[in-house]
Amino acid sequence: MPKQSGLGDALYLDFYDLSGDVGAIDTISGGPVALGVTAINKSAQERLGGLRDGGMEFTSFFNDATDQEHLALRGLPTTDRVVSYFRGTALGGQAASVVAKQINYDGTRGEDGSLTFKVQALANVFGLEWGRSLTAGKRTDSTATNGASVDHTDVSTAFGWQAFLHVFAFTGTSVTVTLQDSADDAAFANLTGGAFTAATGQTSQRLEGGRTATVRRYLRAITTGTFSNAVFSVVFVRNLTAVAF
Repeated sequence: MPKQSGLGDALYLDFYDLSGDVGAIDTISGGPVALGVTAINKSAQERLGGLRDGGMEFTSFFNDATDQEHLALRGLPTTDRVVSYFRGTALGGQAASVVAKQINYDGTRGEDGSLTFKVQALANVFGLEWGRSLTAGKRTDSTATNGASVDHTDVSTAFGWQAFLHVFAFTGTSVTVTLQDSADDAAFANLTGGAFTAATGQTSQRLEGGRTATVRRYLRAITTGTFSNAVFSVVFVRNLTAVAF
C-alpha cells in the first residue's frame, strides 16, 4: 500500500456522521500508560506498560442544523460515546474506534470570524482500537443483505476480536447486524457472539468475542430483520496477539 493522505476521511460519533463538520482530527492516541519505575542506580528512565488508554481529539465547525455537530456535541453527556475514525470510506479501509467520555466542547471565535470547537473523547473501560471497516463508510440496506467480504490476509488467528457499530438511520421493526467469517470467501459462518443487539432506531454499540476465539481470513457483515431502511457502519478489530481488557 503506498503512502496516503487523509483526504476523504470520516468521523462518526454514536449515530451522528460529523464528517462534514470536522475540520481536523487533532489526536488519535492509544496504548498502555507508561509507569515510571526508574531506580536510583539508573542513569536513564525505566518504564513498564500500565493500563490501556486512548482517545481522540478533533476540531469542528459550528453547525446547528439537524443531526449536525452542535446537536451532537452540546449536551456533554456523562454516558459513554462511541467514536470512529475512518481513513477513507473504501470497504476494508483502516479505522480506529473508541468507547469514550466526551470531556469538553470548547468554542473559539477567531479574529477572522471563524467559529470552531475543540472536542476531547477519552477512552473509558477499553483502550482505543485500530481495525478495518466492514462497510464502505456508511452502508444502506433496504432488506436483509449479505455484505461484501473483506480479505484480512491472515489465514487464521486465535486471539479474539472486537467490533463497533453505528446506526445512523432506521425505518422498520428491527435490524440485526451479524459478523461472519470464512476460510475461502465462499462458505461463511456466524462468529460466536458476533450478533450486535437488534437495533430499532439510531444507536451505537461495541461488541467483543472470546479472548481465544478463532477468526478466519475473510470477514463480512450481514443484516437480518424487518426493515426498509438501515444506514450503518461497522469496524472490525482482529487481535493478532493475546490482549487483556
